[in-house]
Parts: sequence; C-alpha cells; structure tokens
Amino acid sequence: MSERSYCVTLTVNGLERTGNCSARTSLVDFLRETLRLTGTHVGCEHGICGACSIMLDGRPVRSCLMFAVQADGHSLTTVEGLSQPDGQMSILQDSFCETHGLQCGYCTPGMLIAAQALLDRNPNPDEHTIRDAIGGNLCRCTGYQQIVDAIQLAASRLAADRPAANQPAANQPARAQSAPAGTTGHDKASHRS
Repeated sequence: MSERSYCVTLTVNGLERTGNCSARTSLVDFLRETLRLTGTHVGCEHGICGACSIMLDGRPVRSCLMFAVQADGHSLTTVEGLSQPDGQMSILQDSFCETHGLQCGYCTPGMLIAAQALLDRNPNPDEHTIRDAIGGNLCRCTGYQQIVDAIQLAASRLAADRPAANQPAANQPARAQSAPAGTTGHDKASHRS
C-alpha cells in the first residue's frame, strides 16, 4: 500500500511554493528535497543544534521538528531569503564574513536566522541578549565570540542605515537641535568601555 501524498503550499522567501509530500515528511526535508532550498542544514534531527532553523511567520523554529504539512499556508524565511533582493549579502551576512563569524559554515544558516530574528525584535541588543538569542544554536568552531561580534556589528550598521526619528522630511529645511542640558548629545549605548 502506498503512502498518501499531500499538497503543501507555502510562501517561502516571499514567493508562493507548492509541493507534494507524505504526512511524515519533515519541513527541513521538504525544503531541501522538494523545494531544493539547501541552505537550511540538517544537523541533529532532534531540535538541539539549530542548524535547521528557519523563520515561520517571523518567528524562529526548528524545521526538523515540524512536518511540512503543519507549515501549509504559512510564511517561511530560510537563509536564502536573508540576502538582498539583488542577491547581494545582507548587512547581517556581510558582518558574519567580516568578523569571521563562520568557519566550517555548518551552523551558519541557523545562526543567521537566530540573529535576524533577534535584530527584528531588538535592533540594539547587548551582548547578554545576543548570547541568549543564539544559545540554542551549537557551533563547534568559532567559540561564539566572532558570532557575537558579527551581530553587534550588524546592529550598529543597521542603526546607521535607519533614518533618525528627528530628521526632517526630505523637502523640509533642517532645524538646529540642541542636546538636553547636562549631556553631550552622544548616545552612551554606542560607546564601549
């Protein structure tokens, strides 16, 4: 007796994708084998290592712990979806390269997903918050410090790219702004001791 096949339709990295699979096909296998999105890695297959992490409706999940049929109708972001629309690396990906936040690369997709999820909810995380966010992802090569450095670099680069809340609109003249009394006008969080 052959196993029943189910049609699964997802929005993956902004594009609607459809494929057929059995009820017991894991989401990671569906992404890699059916949709040919091989950036998501298969590690422990028990949800411990984080190599298979993706974002499901904007939240990081372990794709080895979900069945593909459970994701039907949902929106997913894989590591392939983190790049810029023109295919260039995102600020986060570039920061990982610059700080040597990857070595063998096996944990990198999961680390990038965890880091992106963190930066989406907290654009200015401190080191403790970063370490907590990536704590569910195992890396045997880097010792984690370069990964923390990469996320901190990405956060500072992204902050520099965001328009300041008090900047005038493009067609309005700029007004001089003074810092509150007793301050220098510099953000203390951007300075390291």
